[in-house]
Amino acid sequence: MRDAYMKSDPAFIDWKAGVVLDPAERWADWHAIVTEATVRGVEVRRARVVSTPVSEYIRFEYDVTDGLNIAAGESVRWLSRRNATDIALPGNDFWLFDSNLVLVNHFDGEGENMEVELTEDPEVAKLCESAFEAVWKRAAPHAQFELA
Repeated sequence: MRDAYMKSDPAFIDWKAGVVLDPAERWADWHAIVTEATVRGVEVRRARVVSTPVSEYIRFEYDVTDGLNIAAGESVRWLSRRNATDIALPGNDFWLFDSNLVLVNHFDGEGENMEVELTEDPEVAKLCESAFEAVWKRAAPHAQFELA
């Protein structure tokens, strides 16, 4: 849900410099894990809530999504933050597994990864699931999202 992450990421730096990236090669471990899961029938959904017009970092994420996330079998949707005002969103990025395990990503003010938190708190899982489903319902599929 941030508009910039880890600006120190070598892939982002390369992308800014005009280097052509092969996302499946650059993030081979992630691509392999997600591909293996989706081939087994696991549904992997990623929703991105972003400000529009998008930041340079989000443009980078958008550019690598086809070659990484979509190619690995993820379903990806995008929602303009303007269309999320009435959705109760958690304060941090998260992954929800099987409706009960929440992995929370904590970042500093510059978007650098600080720590990962795991929780099985039912109230946290309920909030995250509700927020995700509300975003998913409104969000545009990757190919239909306009970066403007």
